[in-house]
Amino acid sequence: MIGEFMPDSRPNGMPAYRKIQATILKRIENGQLKPGDAVASERELAKTHKVSLMTARHALASLEHEGIVERRLGAGTFVAVPKIHFNKLMSYTEQMSSRGLAPRSRVLVAKVIEGEPEIAARLGLPATSRVLKIQRLRLTDEEPFALETCYLAAADFPDLASSPLGRTSLFAILEHEYETKLAYADEEVDATSADANIAELLSVPRGAAVLRIRQIIYSTKGKATIYVVGFYRSERHTLFIRRFR
Repeated sequence: MIGEFMPDSRPNGMPAYRKIQATILKRIENGQLKPGDAVASERELAKTHKVSLMTARHALASLEHEGIVERRLGAGTFVAVPKIHFNKLMSYTEQMSSRGLAPRSRVLVAKVIEGEPEIAARLGLPATSRVLKIQRLRLTDEEPFALETCYLAAADFPDLASSPLGRTSLFAILEHEYETKLAYADEEVDATSADANIAELLSVPRGAAVLRIRQIIYSTKGKATIYVVGFYRSERHTLFIRRFR
């Protein structure tokens, strides 16, 4: 059709621009390209992959739209600092994997606590209920970017504190080990300043602006399953909102 863009393709059926993207993503995943590193130019990619300049441009434009690379006027294209988009309910592991990055967490707390009536109320539990507290520092390339604390009903998830929470998705553990599938979340989002503890953990100045997100995550049965309080480095997170009129 005249005027329609038809991207180059390869014999195996994969569009050429997808092959270019896969190559770049693999280099990021393997650590050959790190945040801030320059990505080959459109002309270099076109020459290497034997495709048109338009196809190479399309490949980079799509990666830029996904937040994987960023273009700097007059300087070129660079691997972007990883950002988390909050449009979809995804685990940290899923978020990182979708961007070709290896997820890494440091477990700071994993224990049962009592005497937290406000947290119990968020989970729809009696005020005296025992609650499992899981606090993890989220990292990428050894650099911290989020501090997340999850609370769950201790009675519903025995032995969860001893699970490999530093290297396995909590969502996946709940689904596979406890037959609990998560469906949706209600969230409160606001800005706050980092206190001394948060500032130290996130490697930001004390009083720096951070994004705070409080979530109640519900199972497919409509039960409040996880209450999450997260503090996120504001420069690492983007909240997209679609508005209709």
